[in-house]
Amino acid sequence: MSLVSINPATGQRLSIHATFSSRQVETSLARAHSTFLGWRELAPASRARHLRALARTLREQRDELADLATAEMGKPVTQGRAEIEKSALTCDFYARHGRDWLADEHPPGASPHARVAYEPLGVVLAIMPWNFPFWQVIRAAAPVLMAGNTMVLKHASNVTGCALALEQVFAEAGLPAGALQTLLITSKEIPAIIADPRVAGVTLTGSTAAGKSVAALAGAAMKPGIYELGGSDPYLVLADADLDHAAEICAQARLFNSGQSCVCGKRFIVVESVRRAFEKKFIARLAARRVGPPADPATEVGPLARHDLRDELHAQVTASVRRGARLVLGGKIPPGPGFYYPPTVLTNVRKGMPAYDEELFGPVAAIIPVRDEEAAVAAANDSIYGLGAGLFTRDRRRGRELAGRIDSGLVFVNEFVRSDPTLPFGGVKQSGHGRELGCWGLRAFVNVKTVWVG
Repeated sequence: MSLVSINPATGQRLSIHATFSSRQVETSLARAHSTFLGWRELAPASRARHLRALARTLREQRDELADLATAEMGKPVTQGRAEIEKSALTCDFYARHGRDWLADEHPPGASPHARVAYEPLGVVLAIMPWNFPFWQVIRAAAPVLMAGNTMVLKHASNVTGCALALEQVFAEAGLPAGALQTLLITSKEIPAIIADPRVAGVTLTGSTAAGKSVAALAGAAMKPGIYELGGSDPYLVLADADLDHAAEICAQARLFNSGQSCVCGKRFIVVESVRRAFEKKFIARLAARRVGPPADPATEVGPLARHDLRDELHAQVTASVRRGARLVLGGKIPPGPGFYYPPTVLTNVRKGMPAYDEELFGPVAAIIPVRDEEAAVAAANDSIYGLGAGLFTRDRRRGRELAGRIDSGLVFVNEFVRSDPTLPFGGVKQSGHGRELGCWGLRAFVNVKTVWVG
């Protein structure tokens, strides 16, 4: 079989890569395990030096890597450059703090004879999506490597070039050959790899369906996992919100990465008393965003990554309109090459419509009117997902209180919801479980060992 990359801006084929044979997979796993046996013995300070070298190499190759993401999945090039910088910052972050978080601890109240050690587990399988082809991998790999583990990567097939380029970045930064390896495989090979005794854990970012399937395999093998899955993030606009600020942040949230992010605003829940005013400001900002070739630095919204993704998104829009939603912006597939879809707004969205019930993975906003803030919180929680949420109010104290009532892994008040290397990232409900980033991500794949010396 082959893995094919297609330029979503043109629809033209970029590259074809042959999948690994079973012997190549075995060689990669053996190398990963062998490297782990030596890597785990390095002092955390030595691993930190490798991560700093990785950060430097990422920055040196920023433009080339960003151009590759633009070509393979249509990311606007300025956002691709920012993705590489964020990846480098995350490597620097773990290099700076990882040693302290891995140091032995004496828990309060424990015997003076006891300590708690944090020891690496082994090889971690990373199953990663296409929408942030470098950041998603580094977000998982930096803490995994800092903790003393190694990683094998099963990336999305349409960004195989990005996966191979990242493996080369690791090599050029001076990391051991088995620290991170790309497996050119299909999903059919995943069960055997998870079952392999040399694989100690799994981290997956992707759809809820994929997460359930992989989690079942990992559970059967008694292996830990982190699952960052789908999201339909609510952004609540309350009656006392600064509407200009809310409209700008909501537009930024909905169109970031051309709307292709698990943790970006999708459902805009607006109190009825300010709905018309908010809609006018919000629609104006979405309509003003520049749609165009992703390689153009002026482009703010590029194509969707694949033809089938555009078809699915358009089907969700048309089905929602048939069920009573009102289309007030966009909603038509443009002529010409590439997988473009315009910024689109649906209003009067209600339960039972795809725009309310499902994840919209593209530049489509669903406006859900509610009578008051109590109804807004209820609508926010009326979802199978629970990844991120935004809330807009001039009353910061009230915002903090309401944030505590929203079922979500992240809640940002008057801000754009985003991941940050210093803070835990992950969701609840069908958005997955486990946490990446911060000290929580570093300790996700370690043996938390009690040591008692009498």
